[in-house]
Amino acid sequence: MVASAAMMFVSCENSITVIQEITKADTLPDVSAKQVTYYRSDSGKIQMQLKAPVMDNYEGKKPKIVFPEGFEAIFFDSLMQPSSRIRANYGINFENVQLMEARNDVVVENFNTNEILNTESLYWDQRKKLIFTKAFVKITSPDKVIFGDSLNATEGFDQRTIHNIRGTLEIEEEQEMPKNP
Repeated sequence: MVASAAMMFVSCENSITVIQEITKADTLPDVSAKQVTYYRSDSGKIQMQLKAPVMDNYEGKKPKIVFPEGFEAIFFDSLMQPSSRIRANYGINFENVQLMEARNDVVVENFNTNEILNTESLYWDQRKKLIFTKAFVKITSPDKVIFGDSLNATEGFDQRTIHNIRGTLEIEEEQEMPKNP
């Protein structure tokens, strides 16, 4: 009887320890919001729009914003026309250093050149307005597909450097075959 009571006490203590670890203050968001739309502007002109189904904000010494269900950021040119977009299934924005990490099915589109970048991990330095990755990249343009091991580019994806390019495939438009009479 005493042994079983002692075992119950030990098992309860372990459960309390697990519960305390799970509910530590720094593991829960300070603010959580749904269907978020955020705008960045300069002198009344919209530069960027960010949308996310869920946003969790963590305050403290290392504040961060987590987008556990993904996000979409659209960048606008000087005429406030959409010029590029970044989408991902998961994102973390590190507030102090203004660095965002996008993961899981990351897609960057340049609307002016009709180019699309696909990768699994991408960083966006908001101070320098640059994007970069050390992950495999695939860039599809209207006339070719380029593969590489890593990439550095402007946030608008209009200037870039691709490292260790493995191949370029020219894409030809299909021509209609003549019909037999």
